[in-house]
Amino acid sequence: MEKYEINLNMNRFTQSINDLAQACNIEKLKEEVQTLDELINSSDFWNDTKKAQSIIAKFNTLKGKAKDYAELEDRLKDLKGLIELYDEEETDELNQMIEEEMNTLDQKINKFEISVILSNPYDSKNCILEIHPGAGGTESQDWADMLYRMYLRYAQKKNFKVEVLDYQTGDEAGIKSVTILIKGLNAYGLLKSEAGVHRLVRISPFDSNARRHTSFASVEVMPQFDDTFEIEVKDEDIRVDVYRSSGAGGQSVNRTDSAVRMTHIPTNIVVTCQNERSQIKNREQALVILKSRLLELEMKKKQAEIDKLKGVQSDISFGSQIRSYIFHPYTLVKDHRTNAEVGNINAVMDGDIDIFISTYLKKMAANN
Repeated sequence: MEKYEINLNMNRFTQSINDLAQACNIEKLKEEVQTLDELINSSDFWNDTKKAQSIIAKFNTLKGKAKDYAELEDRLKDLKGLIELYDEEETDELNQMIEEEMNTLDQKINKFEISVILSNPYDSKNCILEIHPGAGGTESQDWADMLYRMYLRYAQKKNFKVEVLDYQTGDEAGIKSVTILIKGLNAYGLLKSEAGVHRLVRISPFDSNARRHTSFASVEVMPQFDDTFEIEVKDEDIRVDVYRSSGAGGQSVNRTDSAVRMTHIPTNIVVTCQNERSQIKNREQALVILKSRLLELEMKKKQAEIDKLKGVQSDISFGSQIRSYIFHPYTLVKDHRTNAEVGNINAVMDGDIDIFISTYLKKMAANN
């Protein structure tokens, strides 16, 4: 790396870190961490358990952000030290160390920038993600299953935990629908960018004539709301049906009528849950999902821009997709909202979707 490049990058890093300090109001953030720490250590802190747990969650989030910013400052100082050494003695070894440190710092700045962007009060929450195939039978059901695998891999890379709340097996292959709960800090804030229609172009493995097919699947995303959010669901407003769980087969399939389908009559919202062997537990989980949907619906009525929670939903058809995954005649994944592109489609299908998520979040932040 040439000296002028080193200086340009150093100036860019310094400016970026200063901008981030202003964006997250780092001094106020540190003060708030100190205040919450004193509150947590007070003698009557645990008198209200629910409130205490909420405060601890907020404290951990803010403390983590303050720690991440401090690491940026420390790495910037270390980089300055390396550059000073390089000014005294220009060696290939020092040059390589500077380049490696710059790459690492660049990645950490981008990561911190995303954490600053995710300032919506719902962004830090767990995420309920649903996948539904579009028209096209087996082909689109297989595509929905491919997306399901992609999000499982993404969650694994992020060290998020995943619970399958509902899984409906396809007639021949793939899935008719799947609902999963993704647990982790900012799970919803990151994955809200995935809401919309996803388009696949490939040579169909189900076509004996090996023709190219276009398939669609929709992804719906909502935050998981806990019981600190008050919303009333009257017994007379819901209808509960029970049925036998379905699955991929084998011993994991529940042979009793424990799966639950819950319908909210006033809004016609339907949720299903079959991950637990107990009908009672499935009913409790279905009610959590239903309350999340109802609260989201209520917020949309009160706030016009709340549609960002699930993204703009449209028909599962040609022309409405947010992203295209092309396997043939070339390989490319393109996000139509940001024009972000990746040629390594296998990496994307293995969960490497950070480029699409970060680009979308930055664009949305710039537009607000």
